Amino acid sequence: MKITREQRELGTSILKVVVGEADYGEAVDKMLRDYKRKANIPGFRPGMVPMGLVRKMYGKSAVAEQAYKIASNSVFEYLQKENIDYVGDVIPSDEQGDFDFENNTEHEFMFEIGEAPKVELDLSAKDKLTYNKIKVDKKMQNAYKDNYLRRYGRLVDVEKIKKDEALTVTLDNGDIHVEDAYVGLISMSDEERKPFIGKKVGSKMKVNVNELYKSASQRASILHLKEDELEGINPEFKLVVKEIRQFANPELNEEFFKMAFPEGNVKNEEELDSFLLAEIEKELGRESDYLFVIRVRNFLMEKANLQMPTEFLKRWLYVINEGKFSKEDIEKDFDAFVKMFTWNYIQKTIIKEAELVVSGEEINAEAKEFAKAQFAQYGMPSAPEEMVANFAKQILENKEQAEKIYEKLYELKVVEYVKSKIKVTSKAVTSEEFAKLAQEA
Repeated sequence: MKITREQRELGTSILKVVVGEADYGEAVDKMLRDYKRKANIPGFRPGMVPMGLVRKMYGKSAVAEQAYKIASNSVFEYLQKENIDYVGDVIPSDEQGDFDFENNTEHEFMFEIGEAPKVELDLSAKDKLTYNKIKVDKKMQNAYKDNYLRRYGRLVDVEKIKKDEALTVTLDNGDIHVEDAYVGLISMSDEERKPFIGKKVGSKMKVNVNELYKSASQRASILHLKEDELEGINPEFKLVVKEIRQFANPELNEEFFKMAFPEGNVKNEEELDSFLLAEIEKELGRESDYLFVIRVRNFLMEKANLQMPTEFLKRWLYVINEGKFSKEDIEKDFDAFVKMFTWNYIQKTIIKEAELVVSGEEINAEAKEFAKAQFAQYGMPSAPEEMVANFAKQILENKEQAEKIYEKLYELKVVEYVKSKIKVTSKAVTSEEFAKLAQEA
């Protein structure tokens, strides 16, 4: 067997592997013996088919399979022995010629690799980045508190429509009369709400139900009809306001604190404000961390200035996706792909060199944090620990979700490692300034 390596375009090499009968002959004979033992050919008892017939029927395909297998394995052995790092994977070369497995005993296979660029960072205190914290102001605290309390709020009767109340109304167009129809102003735009503002219980007005209820299913439900019965009805209705209800925050009494904090960790408004401030800072901290991750990513990619074998990567993507994407599709999204591919490659290099490891305890803790966030979204900010643990277990049993958690934690390990090597300055900014910085990043 003979292997030669030839440079092509920047960062790309062709590996030519010539295999002869001495390389694949024994494997082919073994394969044909297995065929002979298992072959079911009319006129012959199992295992009694002449080897000459077996070779004639299956010899060509056996040579093709075994020769390719040996050539392919030898490429990986060669790359490992020569310590050649590559990106993507080894793929068949477009320069591959035709084979004659029936008449020739020597066959040349051609493979292509994209050579991995060397990552040289030399991080030091001369490298500087800024970590931006978001200032917590009173307006932010009040808005967060109001949103939090809304989870435990209730609807109360009010006299007049001001903005986003919930209405119970009567609808009548002469043919159809509906009592106790619901109109939710909270889902409307300011322009759509305008005709209702200032109205009181007993107020009358004209409305178009097609404008009031956007979807056909919603109109059918309100008017007690089937969707196919909506066609041809007069959409102009007289509306009478029967009830106006507004969402009100709960009273901060003993009953509320027992319901919202069954573990008893928050028992009064002062402790509630402290709890919510910590939650705000935790959320804002995640935003600050995320912006810093982007900054580290951009900084490392610029500093490394890697020249990826882009044309090879396009061919590799096309080959591994087996025709699921056209070359035009790959070209369209390639810039975004190669940016993320480069970042992942830099990460892998740092993880290997710095011997970074994510522990099982860290994985479980992150899964629990994810579970808590999910429960909070559904109005359970203080879900029981057993419930959180069970949900976290389900998350980690999902291969795709578990992989995302691993990727996130390894990225954070890389960021923390970089942070320990360079100079990081902390600077507080307003939420508006932070939004602008995030957009720029």
